[in-house]
Amino acid sequence: MVRHIVFWNFLEELSEAERAEAGAKMKALLEPIKELVPGAVEIQVVQNQLASSNRDIALISTFETVEALSAYQNHPAHVEAGKYVGSVTCNRACMDYEL
Repeated sequence: MVRHIVFWNFLEELSEAERAEAGAKMKALLEPIKELVPGAVEIQVVQNQLASSNRDIALISTFETVEALSAYQNHPAHVEAGKYVGSVTCNRACMDYEL
């Protein structure tokens, strides 16, 4: 199993309402990809709710294999979602590791 975690901040110029809307759209774009990629076990998008966090939104996902993660990263739905994500976020950080 492989865990893929990505964190972002929203662009500073986004209002609170725009951040909430962007988070909901990211969730709607990314989470359904689980059903499209063989070997995707879990894909979850969560928004920061506590002041102790220093990132605004995270993608937490699990894949059966490194190959399944690669298939997810190259899937057209992920590539398209990435265009939107890149338009509303900055300061991306990622960590992949085997379970």
